[in-house]
Amino acid sequence: MSVFGTSRPARSRGKVWTGVAVTAASALLLSACASGEPESGGESQGPRDELALTIGTALPQTGNLAFLGPPEEAGVAYATSQINEVSDTTGLSLEVVYGDSGDTDNKAYETEIPRLLGEDVSAIIGAASSGTSLQFIDQVVGAGVIQFSPANTSDAFTTYDDNGLYFRTAPSDVLQGEVLGNLIAEDGNQTLGLIVLNDSYGTGLAKYVTEAFEAAGGEVVAAPTYNTGDTTFDAQISEVLAADPDAIALITFDEVTTILPGLFGQFPADKLYFVDGNLKNFSDAGFAPGSLTGAKGTLPGLSIDSISDFTSELDAFLEEEGTPALEDYSYAAESFDATVLLALASLAANSTDPADIAEKLIEVSGGEGDGEKCTTYAECAEIIVGGGTADYDGISGPITFDEVGDPTEASIGIYQYAEDNTYAAYEG
Repeated sequence: MSVFGTSRPARSRGKVWTGVAVTAASALLLSACASGEPESGGESQGPRDELALTIGTALPQTGNLAFLGPPEEAGVAYATSQINEVSDTTGLSLEVVYGDSGDTDNKAYETEIPRLLGEDVSAIIGAASSGTSLQFIDQVVGAGVIQFSPANTSDAFTTYDDNGLYFRTAPSDVLQGEVLGNLIAEDGNQTLGLIVLNDSYGTGLAKYVTEAFEAAGGEVVAAPTYNTGDTTFDAQISEVLAADPDAIALITFDEVTTILPGLFGQFPADKLYFVDGNLKNFSDAGFAPGSLTGAKGTLPGLSIDSISDFTSELDAFLEEEGTPALEDYSYAAESFDATVLLALASLAANSTDPADIAEKLIEVSGGEGDGEKCTTYAECAEIIVGGGTADYDGISGPITFDEVGDPTEASIGIYQYAEDNTYAAYEG
C-alpha cells in the first residue's frame, strides 16, 4: 500500500553537471505560498469555475523498481499539499488516488489501472519503468486520460501514437546514454561489457551507451541480457567476465543487488558503472564496506545539492505527515513537477477534462515561449488567475515540453560511490 493512502518530440538537448558545475536552473527555491487576491497579469478571464481535479498514481510500490516508489509518491504528495494550500485563492483543489504499477513480472498494473480509471481521474502519474508504462499506455490514453511519467526514459515514447496524452518530466535515454558512454571512455576504458535488462528501457539505453562509447573509439565486447523476473545471473556474469572488459556497465533495475556479489572480488569496483534504474544507496544491502568504492553512475535531474532546499522541505513535510524518511530522492523532483504542471494546466484550461488539460501542458511548461517565468505553483497560479500565461520552471529543471510531450532540455548527474556504499555527486 502507498504510505500516503488516498487523499481528498524532438530529441532532448542537455547539460551535464559533475557536482561542481551546475545548471542555472539549480538556483530554484521553494517560496511561501501566495495569499490574498491575485493581481492581473493580463486580460481578465472573468468568472472561473471551482475545479475539483482528481489524478491517480501508478508508481512502483512493488516490483523491481520499488525503491523509487517512496520518493516519487512523496513528490506527488508534497506538490498536492502546496496546491491545496492556495485552493481558496485559485479555485482549484487536488485529490490523489495512489496506486501500484508493479512491474512486468508481478503485473500489479493489470488490476490497478482499471481501478484508477474507475475513479474518474483526469491523469495518471506513472509508471517509473518504461517497460511497465508500455504495458498500459494504450489503456490509459484509449480511455481519454493523460499518462504522465516522472521517470520514463525510453525513446519509444517520443514517437508513440498516444493521442497527444502522454508527457514526461524525465529526458529520453538518448541523453543519458551519450553521457554515460562518453564518461566510460573518458575514464580511459577501451573495452566495455554490459549486463542489460531485456526491455524497452534496458535495450534502448544500452544502444545509446554503445553508440557513444564506440564513437569515442571504444569497443563493446559483451552485452548479455536477462528478463524481468529472472533471479539468477551466473550466465550473464560469466559471459561478461570471460570477455575481459576494461569496464562493466550494469543497465538493470533492482536485480543489480543480486548481480553485484558475483562481481565482487572478480572485477574492480571503480570500473563498474550504474544507471538511473539501479543507482541507489547500498549501505543496508549487506555488502562489505568499500565494495563499491569508486563505482560511478548517471541519473537524470539536477544534483541533490542543487535542490537541497527542496529536499529539506520535503523531509520536513514527510515528518509532519508521520511518513518514514526517504533513503533516496531519485525522481522526487520530477514527480513534484509533474503534479504541479497538471494542476497549472487544469487551471489554465479552466477545466478538469483531460483533453483540455493536455492542450495546456505545453503552454504552462513554457513550450510556446510566450509565458511569464515562475518557479512555484502559487506564483504561477497567480499569473494564470490574473489572466496571464505562466511558464513554470520546475525543481527538476526548466522542463519546457516539445510538441510530443518530451522535455527539450535536461541535466544528467554523475555520481560516485564511497567507502560506505552510498553515492554522492562526482567531483572529478
